[in-house]
Amino acid sequence: MAAAISAVVTAGFDLERDLPWRVRVLRSGPDEWVLVVVVHHIASDAWSMGPLVRDLSIAYVARCRGRAPAWDELPVQYADYTLWQREVLGDEDDPNSVIASQEAYWKHALAGLPEQLELPVDHPRPAVASHEGASVGVRVSAETHARLVELSRSCGASMFMTVQAALAVLLSKMGAGEDIPVGTPIAGRTDDALDDMVGFFVNTLVLRTDVSGDPTFRQVLERVREADLAAYAHQDVPFERLVEILNPARSMARHPLFQVMLAVQHHAPLLATFRSATAGSTPEPGVELPDLAVRPEPMEGTVAKFDLSVSLGETHTESTPAGLEGRLDYRTDLFDAATVEHLARRLVQLLDAVATAPDAPVRQVDVLGTDERERVLRSWNDTARERPGATGATLTELFEAHVARTPDATAVVSDGLELTYAQLNERADRLARHLAAKGAGPEHAVGLWMERSADLVTTLLAVLKTGAHYVPLHEGHPPSWRRLVMADCAAELLVTDRPTEAAEFAGTAEVIWADEILGAASETGPVKPAGARGADGLAYVMYTSGSTGEPKGVAATHRGVADLVLDRCWETDHHERVLFHSPYAFDASTFELWAPLLDGGTIVVAPPGNLDAPSLEQLIKVHDITGVVLTAGLFRVIAEETPTCLAQLREVLTGGDVVSPVAVRRVVEACPGTVVRVLYG
Repeated sequence: MAAAISAVVTAGFDLERDLPWRVRVLRSGPDEWVLVVVVHHIASDAWSMGPLVRDLSIAYVARCRGRAPAWDELPVQYADYTLWQREVLGDEDDPNSVIASQEAYWKHALAGLPEQLELPVDHPRPAVASHEGASVGVRVSAETHARLVELSRSCGASMFMTVQAALAVLLSKMGAGEDIPVGTPIAGRTDDALDDMVGFFVNTLVLRTDVSGDPTFRQVLERVREADLAAYAHQDVPFERLVEILNPARSMARHPLFQVMLAVQHHAPLLATFRSATAGSTPEPGVELPDLAVRPEPMEGTVAKFDLSVSLGETHTESTPAGLEGRLDYRTDLFDAATVEHLARRLVQLLDAVATAPDAPVRQVDVLGTDERERVLRSWNDTARERPGATGATLTELFEAHVARTPDATAVVSDGLELTYAQLNERADRLARHLAAKGAGPEHAVGLWMERSADLVTTLLAVLKTGAHYVPLHEGHPPSWRRLVMADCAAELLVTDRPTEAAEFAGTAEVIWADEILGAASETGPVKPAGARGADGLAYVMYTSGSTGEPKGVAATHRGVADLVLDRCWETDHHERVLFHSPYAFDASTFELWAPLLDGGTIVVAPPGNLDAPSLEQLIKVHDITGVVLTAGLFRVIAEETPTCLAQLREVLTGGDVVSPVAVRRVVEACPGTVVRVLYG
């Protein structure tokens, strides 16, 4: 039966040939029937349900008695209303007309409206909304209801305004910002003569709530009251016309101007099948059919026009508040049921809190449950562990521990050259002794300007073995920038493999040719730098691009690097063979270099130059790469063109800019065995 009802309800209307009404009687048992009445919104609104059901009752009683229904004649027809509306509102081209004045108000009131409310969604927003939805129930206790009624009266506000203020505070706390627009339907029946008419009078208003600063809830409610009263006074501009006037960015992925709908009625809805609701009081439909037992039949499934829709109704025991009841409808292509259930509980909890203490700052309102608070404050922060740097070990000491354990394991692969841990260590010692003889040591900076290669990896280790710290230079920057960096960090040594370009540093720093030192025979043995060194000593200083001013050096210690790459959040087997392809003057290279070296893995050095998608795919296949770091841009290109090329990887780290959720989903679907970590910033 549920499927049969759904089929009747969800079938569309062709208004060029169909009446905007569909009525079916479905037999569900020997003595049981279901009457399904479907009305297109062009011909009816929620208020119309009351007179419609009364007309149905009158007609049924009359037909049972063998006569035609005798309905009371309406004082006006819908056509009269449309003519009256045109006469009252006037012409948009007349600056003195009511409609022109109201349009001017909305242009000002909604100026700078957020293009999209950032909600705590579980899934990336699809390009086209599915409009498939579901619902969770909401129940506010009688005690809280009574306090909310008293608060509303003390502020001269309606229950709708109070719930709107609470919803805005909740959404702001959930990350939606401080400017919270919500939509609400308004009955639009401004004359008593329209009360018994079936027709479409409802309009949609956009109500904006400002929760900026450090307001109390009472202050937020006062802001809401002022804004809502002004909106009600300008309620005649059709929403469709408002969208045309404001012309927001259009998208099939979301509703324009607002994505959250709110409706609060002065009574709890009687029929679960009535999906629409209006602000204020709508007539409660009552079905009276003689000799029949009548009950509402809930309809499975929800059509979600908006990201979220909150519908609440007040219940009363005689004249005493007995609670608020309703539901929270949501788009299933954005939210999981558990998330919306948490959201509904938080709304109830927040309403209870502000009803109890309306003069407390809203920043103090707690929207976390006991279990959630325990999880956020304790479970998620249960990160106690032995920190690599806590023992005072430097990066080179941690590296040398792997040299002792696995001397024959491959440490670096670069352009046909393979170096074991023992070989890499011996080469680094050789260069370090030379650098130390030239003055490199603790508190000294050594500039690096080299191609990406095995020699570069060796040089980084060599500099650190002397106790000095390295300062990488970027080839994409002009000579003046490089000279500024060298002067700023007081580097007196420059290690390079660029004989021509290095001439720009003549007279400012002593140039050391790495390949000459590494190619020459030298005595072996550990380096003995002068002065103390430890985990809190500098490992490197990387300079910003200077795009917003003078370049600034960002310093990292041995402890900081070790804590990053050896953190237990990483899966260590993902570092078995890591691709080194990022410019070594950018911080992404820190992970590419030190994660494998401090974990006994292998650095696979990409050829010099920028890496494109085909080159990356080839390197992954040839060298059996297990982990890569990709910029958000390159990750997006690969996700669009060849996401399966990442399937061989165990882990992909991406960031540096906003990472497209669509790109992440494409890679995850194409590479189910690959972990994708988004590291923004």
